[in-house]
Amino acid sequence: MVSSRSRCPLACHAVIVSHIHRYLFVELPRTGSTAIRRELRDLYGGEPILHKHATYDEFLKVANPDEKKYFVFSGIRNPLDDAVSQYFKLKTDHNQRMSDPSRAPKSKPLLNRIVDRRVFRYLQREDADFAAYFMRYQILPYDRWSSLSHDRFDYIIRFEHLADDFAEVLERIGIEPKRRLPQVNTTAARGRDYRDYYPPHTRARARRVFGPFIERWGYSFPPEWGIERVTAADRVQYSIFSFVAGLYWRYLRPIG
Repeated sequence: MVSSRSRCPLACHAVIVSHIHRYLFVELPRTGSTAIRRELRDLYGGEPILHKHATYDEFLKVANPDEKKYFVFSGIRNPLDDAVSQYFKLKTDHNQRMSDPSRAPKSKPLLNRIVDRRVFRYLQREDADFAAYFMRYQILPYDRWSSLSHDRFDYIIRFEHLADDFAEVLERIGIEPKRRLPQVNTTAARGRDYRDYYPPHTRARARRVFGPFIERWGYSFPPEWGIERVTAADRVQYSIFSFVAGLYWRYLRPIG
């Protein structure tokens, strides 16, 4: 049986397992995972295992044949919305992670932490809006380590209807819900719908950066943007980037 002896503090991201209810929750940051993790631990017998930001493949390496049959679920989010959320987390110094380096997640690569602090200083110095930030820094194709294994999971919770999807997961597992999933860890200062942050001059970049991920995971661009398709060149760039990123996520990513 997979042991929880290496459990991490409540605040960290982890793989959550319940041997009683036979489920496995694989967290993906910025997809509502904090709310789900707390709910599973507090009300539905969940225990953290492995290490911070552990992957499904790491679980499979230590799971016994019966545990490999558990109901597996995780989350995903529209990348257009995720980028806006990330911008505000940086600009508002979410949880003081930019102004206090000791609060930065240690599982995040040092180079990424350096870049984040550089972006934070730029946002503070220039008081840059999202469009300026996006055109300056969002260059590479967007991908998340959902690409490693999400397509093998039993259910993917969409951030856009988080509480309803979580209730659906409980029903499929056979757990009677105790309450509706509460909202936690919200990003400060957003206020508006994510579509309002993308003026016309950003949309060609958005198609190139986000298009393949949007296509892969069944999202779509706002119809008023007039983006009808993702180009073959966009897909090739995404495939190359995703392959390289996958090697990093599997073999080089720091363990926190």
